Amino acid sequence: MKLKFIKSLYLVWILLFVVVPIVLVILQSFIDIDGNISLINYQTFFSTTYLRMTLNSFVYATIITAVTLLLGYPTAYIISTLKHRNLVLMLVVLPSWINLLLKTYAFMSILGTNGPLNKIFEFLSLPPAELLFSLPGFIIVATYIYLPFMVLPIYNSIIKIPASNTEAAADLGATKFQIIQKVIVPLSMKGVYSGIQVVFIPTLSIFMITRLIAGNRIITLGTAVEQHFLVTGNWGMGSAIGVILIIILVLSIILSKKISSKRGTSE
Repeated sequence: MKLKFIKSLYLVWILLFVVVPIVLVILQSFIDIDGNISLINYQTFFSTTYLRMTLNSFVYATIITAVTLLLGYPTAYIISTLKHRNLVLMLVVLPSWINLLLKTYAFMSILGTNGPLNKIFEFLSLPPAELLFSLPGFIIVATYIYLPFMVLPIYNSIIKIPASNTEAAADLGATKFQIIQKVIVPLSMKGVYSGIQVVFIPTLSIFMITRLIAGNRIITLGTAVEQHFLVTGNWGMGSAIGVILIIILVLSIILSKKISSKRGTSE
């Protein structure tokens, strides 16, 4: 009885805070700015402006995911080889516990014209770096924020690899690089897929970092949703973009699972 009660509470929670909001967003997406039922929001979305915005969102999400993977995989591997790896892993994950807005404002101060970064450049007689309100600054901050979400699943996959596998490869004469290339990387791909999914999906609809770090130089679908809800008051258009994002995210999850399952079957 107690288990059934807990399941019922869980189902009610899912219904109220997942299903109902999504249904409301879908219904709102068919309401134009004058309050009439219409398909104008979806027609507007498939215009050149929003299609270009969608492409930009994919490009930025891909860049951020690629950079976090390039930094995250070596980090996860190095941590897995350390004696006090749990402590080091905690230090890597610790920044993710801090409020996102606080971290973003901190980086605005660090990357600013009179920030500590430019003070260091000035001390080294280097020209100041204009990173605030720029694409490189946006990539740096987004990578820092989402790096722990890439490191953690990859690390979990690596430490689950039996030591006998690497020992057998070493006994057969494989070098350390060959062990990483032929044993560690293939057996940790499940963690890589999970990390890509965890990073790519939220960065596709990112908006706070684009607004505060990149200013108006980077416009994504997440930024457009924010603008329609908070500035223009066109909730229908914002909801339509939200519905499209939900569809894209669901398709991304399905594609990621299919790729992962196919690779698992082939192995």
